[in-house]
Amino acid sequence: MKLAFIGIGNVGFAIARNLEKKGHEVIVASDNPASESVRKALESCPGFKVQSVQAAIDAADVVLLAIPFKANETTLPGLHFHGKTLVDCTNPVGPGISHGLNSERSGSERVQELAPDAHVVKAFSIYGFENFADSAFPAYSVLPAMLIAGNDATAKQQVTALATDLGFEAVDTGALSQALHLEHMTLLWVKMVRAGGHSPHFVWAKLGK
Repeated sequence: MKLAFIGIGNVGFAIARNLEKKGHEVIVASDNPASESVRKALESCPGFKVQSVQAAIDAADVVLLAIPFKANETTLPGLHFHGKTLVDCTNPVGPGISHGLNSERSGSERVQELAPDAHVVKAFSIYGFENFADSAFPAYSVLPAMLIAGNDATAKQQVTALATDLGFEAVDTGALSQALHLEHMTLLWVKMVRAGGHSPHFVWAKLGK
Protein backbone atom coordinates (compact mmCIF):
# COMPACT_ATOMS: atom_id res chain seq x y z
CA MET A 1 0.00 0.00 0.00
CA LYS A 2 0.95 3.64 -0.37
CA LEU A 3 1.03 5.13 3.11
CA ALA A 4 1.09 8.84 3.93
CA PHE A 5 2.43 9.82 7.35
CA ILE A 6 1.31 13.10 8.86
CA GLY A 7 3.99 13.24 11.53
CA ILE A 8 7.31 11.40 11.30
CA GLY A 9 8.61 11.71 14.87
CA ASN A 10 9.37 8.76 17.16
CA VAL A 11 6.04 6.97 16.66
CA GLY A 12 5.48 7.80 13.01
CA PHE A 13 9.03 6.95 12.01
CA ALA A 14 9.08 3.61 13.85
CA ILE A 15 5.87 2.53 12.13
CA ALA A 16 6.89 3.89 8.73
CA ARG A 17 10.33 2.27 8.72
CA ASN A 18 9.00 -1.17 9.56
CA LEU A 19 6.13 -0.97 7.10
CA GLU A 20 8.55 0.07 4.35
CA LYS A 21 10.55 -3.07 5.16
CA LYS A 22 7.35 -5.03 4.50
CA GLY A 23 7.07 -3.59 1.02
CA HIS A 24 4.80 -0.61 1.61
CA GLU A 25 5.57 2.75 0.00
CA VAL A 26 6.02 5.55 2.54
CA ILE A 27 5.20 9.16 1.77
CA VAL A 28 6.09 11.75 4.39
CA ALA A 29 3.34 14.35 4.36
CA SER A 30 4.94 17.67 5.20
CA ASP A 31 4.61 21.25 4.06
CA ASN A 32 8.06 21.86 5.58
CA PRO A 33 10.39 19.29 4.00
CA ALA A 34 13.39 21.01 5.60
CA SER A 35 12.17 20.27 9.14
CA GLU A 36 14.45 18.33 11.47
CA SER A 37 12.08 15.36 11.78
CA VAL A 38 11.79 15.01 8.01
CA ARG A 39 15.54 15.38 7.54
CA LYS A 40 16.30 12.69 10.13
CA ALA A 41 13.73 10.33 8.64
CA LEU A 42 15.22 10.67 5.15
CA GLU A 43 18.75 10.18 6.46
CA SER A 44 17.72 6.84 7.97
CA CYS A 45 15.32 5.80 5.20
CA PRO A 46 16.27 7.43 1.88
CA GLY A 47 13.48 5.49 0.17
CA PHE A 48 10.85 7.66 1.84
CA LYS A 49 9.20 10.19 -0.45
CA VAL A 50 8.20 13.67 0.70
CA GLN A 51 5.15 15.53 -0.56
CA SER A 52 2.97 18.35 0.68
CA VAL A 53 0.32 17.17 3.12
CA GLN A 54 -2.60 17.30 0.70
CA ALA A 55 -0.60 15.81 -2.17
CA ALA A 56 0.51 12.94 0.06
CA ILE A 57 -3.08 12.28 1.12
CA ASP A 58 -4.21 12.31 -2.50
CA ALA A 59 -1.53 9.78 -3.46
CA ALA A 60 -1.98 7.42 -0.50
CA ASP A 61 -4.17 4.41 0.09
CA VAL A 62 -4.06 4.94 3.86
CA VAL A 63 -3.06 7.98 5.91
CA LEU A 64 -1.49 7.69 9.37
CA LEU A 65 -1.77 10.59 11.81
CA ALA A 66 1.13 10.69 14.27
CA ILE A 67 1.48 14.28 15.44
CA PRO A 68 0.90 15.70 18.93
CA PHE A 69 -2.83 15.58 19.61
CA LYS A 70 -3.21 19.35 20.04
CA ALA A 71 -1.71 19.88 16.59
CA ASN A 72 -4.72 18.12 15.07
CA GLU A 73 -6.77 21.27 15.59
CA THR A 74 -4.64 23.29 13.19
CA THR A 75 -3.44 20.52 10.87
CA LEU A 76 -6.63 18.69 9.88
CA PRO A 77 -9.12 21.47 9.00
CA GLY A 78 -9.06 22.14 5.28
CA LEU A 79 -7.56 18.79 4.33
CA HIS A 80 -9.57 16.47 2.08
CA PHE A 81 -9.40 12.70 2.62
CA HIS A 82 -11.92 11.61 -0.02
CA GLY A 83 -13.25 8.71 2.06
CA LYS A 84 -9.80 7.24 2.74
CA THR A 85 -8.73 5.52 5.94
CA LEU A 86 -7.14 7.84 8.50
CA VAL A 87 -5.31 5.95 11.24
CA ASP A 88 -5.33 7.97 14.45
CA CYS A 89 -2.14 7.25 16.37
CA THR A 90 -2.53 10.34 18.57
CA ASN A 91 -3.53 10.58 22.21
CA PRO A 92 -4.99 13.49 24.19
CA VAL A 93 -2.82 13.73 27.30
CA GLY A 94 -3.57 16.31 29.98
CA PRO A 95 -1.84 17.44 33.17
CA GLY A 96 -0.54 14.65 35.40
CA ILE A 97 -0.90 12.11 32.58
CA SER A 98 -4.68 12.55 32.60
CA HIS A 99 -7.05 12.28 29.65
CA GLY A 100 -6.79 15.50 27.69
CA LEU A 101 -10.53 15.65 26.96
CA ASN A 102 -11.51 14.87 30.55
CA SER A 103 -12.67 11.39 29.49
CA GLU A 104 -15.85 12.92 28.10
CA ARG A 105 -15.18 11.52 24.61
CA SER A 106 -12.28 10.04 22.72
CA GLY A 107 -9.65 11.99 20.90
CA SER A 108 -10.39 9.87 17.84
CA GLU A 109 -13.96 11.12 17.77
CA ARG A 110 -12.57 14.65 17.74
CA VAL A 111 -10.26 13.67 14.87
CA GLN A 112 -13.33 12.38 13.00
CA GLU A 113 -15.02 15.76 13.51
CA LEU A 114 -11.96 17.53 12.14
CA ALA A 115 -11.71 15.15 9.16
CA PRO A 116 -15.35 14.34 8.36
CA ASP A 117 -14.62 12.83 4.95
CA ALA A 118 -12.15 10.26 6.37
CA HIS A 119 -12.80 6.84 7.86
CA VAL A 120 -10.98 7.21 11.18
CA VAL A 121 -9.56 4.12 12.89
CA LYS A 122 -7.81 4.26 16.24
CA ALA A 123 -4.64 2.15 16.18
CA PHE A 124 -0.95 2.13 17.08
CA SER A 125 -1.61 4.15 20.20
CA ILE A 126 -1.60 1.87 23.24
CA TYR A 127 2.20 1.55 23.41
CA GLY A 128 5.28 3.71 23.13
CA PHE A 129 7.39 3.98 20.01
CA GLU A 130 9.72 1.26 21.29
CA ASN A 131 7.09 -1.37 20.60
CA PHE A 132 6.60 -0.15 17.03
CA ALA A 133 10.33 -0.13 16.44
CA ASP A 134 10.52 -3.77 17.58
CA SER A 135 7.38 -5.82 18.22
CA ALA A 136 9.14 -9.20 18.33
CA PHE A 137 8.84 -11.35 21.46
CA PRO A 138 10.50 -14.59 20.32
CA ALA A 139 10.33 -16.19 23.76
CA TYR A 140 6.53 -16.24 23.66
CA SER A 141 4.10 -18.20 21.51
CA VAL A 142 1.53 -15.40 21.26
CA LEU A 143 1.73 -12.17 19.31
CA PRO A 144 1.40 -8.78 20.97
CA ALA A 145 -2.12 -7.42 20.57
CA MET A 146 -2.94 -4.25 18.67
CA LEU A 147 -6.37 -3.03 19.71
CA ILE A 148 -8.20 -0.99 17.09
CA ALA A 149 -11.53 0.84 16.95
CA GLY A 150 -13.51 2.37 14.11
CA ASN A 151 -16.87 2.63 12.43
CA ASP A 152 -15.99 1.40 8.93
CA ALA A 153 -15.35 -2.31 8.38
CA THR A 154 -13.24 -1.85 5.24
CA ALA A 155 -11.03 0.71 6.93
CA LYS A 156 -10.49 -1.64 9.86
CA GLN A 157 -9.52 -4.41 7.44
CA GLN A 158 -6.81 -2.17 6.00
CA VAL A 159 -5.50 -1.34 9.47
CA THR A 160 -5.62 -5.00 10.45
CA ALA A 161 -3.36 -5.79 7.48
CA LEU A 162 -0.88 -3.12 8.54
CA ALA A 163 -0.90 -4.32 12.15
CA THR A 164 -0.25 -7.86 10.97
CA ASP A 165 2.70 -6.69 8.87
CA LEU A 166 4.11 -5.00 11.97
CA GLY A 167 3.94 -8.26 13.91
CA PHE A 168 0.80 -7.66 15.97
CA GLU A 169 -2.46 -9.53 16.34
CA ALA A 170 -5.14 -6.99 15.50
CA VAL A 171 -8.10 -7.05 17.89
CA ASP A 172 -11.22 -5.19 16.78
CA THR A 173 -12.76 -3.57 19.87
CA GLY A 174 -15.77 -2.12 18.05
CA ALA A 175 -16.96 1.36 17.14
CA LEU A 176 -14.82 4.50 17.20
CA SER A 177 -16.27 5.44 20.59
CA GLN A 178 -14.26 2.56 22.02
CA ALA A 179 -11.15 4.63 21.32
CA LEU A 180 -11.75 6.37 24.65
CA HIS A 181 -10.89 3.15 26.45
CA LEU A 182 -7.85 2.58 24.25
CA GLU A 183 -6.65 6.05 25.15
CA HIS A 184 -6.93 5.13 28.81
CA MET A 185 -4.83 2.05 28.10
CA THR A 186 -2.23 4.38 26.62
CA LEU A 187 -2.28 6.51 29.76
CA LEU A 188 -1.82 3.38 31.86
CA TRP A 189 1.16 2.35 29.73
CA VAL A 190 2.67 5.83 29.97
CA LYS A 191 2.19 5.99 33.74
CA MET A 192 3.78 2.58 34.18
CA VAL A 193 6.71 3.16 31.84
CA ARG A 194 7.48 6.87 31.61
CA ALA A 195 6.54 7.69 35.20
CA GLY A 196 6.75 4.34 36.97
CA GLY A 197 10.01 2.97 35.69
CA HIS A 198 8.72 -0.19 34.04
CA SER A 199 10.50 -1.41 30.93
CA PRO A 200 8.93 -0.10 27.71
CA HIS A 201 9.25 -3.57 26.23
CA PHE A 202 5.98 -4.97 27.45
CA VAL A 203 2.69 -5.30 25.59
CA TRP A 204 -0.86 -6.52 25.98
CA ALA A 205 -1.77 -9.89 24.49
CA LYS A 206 -5.04 -11.67 23.70
CA LEU A 207 -5.33 -15.17 25.12
CA GLY A 208 -8.26 -17.24 23.88
CA LYS A 209 -10.80 -16.56 21.15
